[in-house]
Amino acid sequence: MKISIITVCYNSAKTIEDTLKSVANQKDVNIEHILIDGASTDETLQIIKQHNSVTTLISERDKGIYDAMNKGIALATGDVVGILNADDFYMHDRVLSEVVQVFLDPSIEACYGDLVYVSQQDTNKVVRYWKSRDYADGLFKLGWMPAHPTFFVRKGVYERLGDFDLNYKIAADFELLFRFIEKNKIKTKYIPKVLVKMRLGGTTNKSLSNVFKQNKEIIAILSKYYVDISLVKFMLRKLFNRFFQFICHPKN
Repeated sequence: MKISIITVCYNSAKTIEDTLKSVANQKDVNIEHILIDGASTDETLQIIKQHNSVTTLISERDKGIYDAMNKGIALATGDVVGILNADDFYMHDRVLSEVVQVFLDPSIEACYGDLVYVSQQDTNKVVRYWKSRDYADGLFKLGWMPAHPTFFVRKGVYERLGDFDLNYKIAADFELLFRFIEKNKIKTKYIPKVLVKMRLGGTTNKSLSNVFKQNKEIIAILSKYYVDISLVKFMLRKLFNRFFQFICHPKN
């Protein structure tokens, strides 16, 4: 079984090395690593080219992060596809081999696990613990979603249900996961372990304005499926859940 990992980057010279090493160091797994670069102007490309583990590199302007991810999905030849951002890296060197073991069950279409946000200066310092859970109907309405960098899905699901909807600028990952898991009921498995470390400072969390814009997009997505969605109530629920992510820490 081959697993395709897609990394989207733009001017990521400060962090891309950790991401590349994280994928290259995975043991006992057949990996295709696809890098989609948005025409970086710093040293990102030079760093990428130093790594023989990169299978495919595309560097060109795009229409944003989700457009770049769609390019990567189109190029993927693996049985399973995962997306690892240029600020992220895997928790240990057997994350992908554990993911492959899950997919040995032919009924499983996707899996996901837990994620920790870490300090940009000290990646051993956990700031927030995104602990997930087994899926149950209605969870997306309550503000739940799997951590996208921990989400792995069979390529055939993309071919059947489509890729990222570019009408959403900040919440296209939420829309895709909602469409796959809640609307189309693909069979998922939760891996109750931390799979990915993510540095603080992603696009959504850069400002309160972006957080608000993301939640407005999420409400628009959910409103197509549910009629009783309130932006204020939704954001309050999310804030309550996020509070516990900052005070709890993983055991593994």
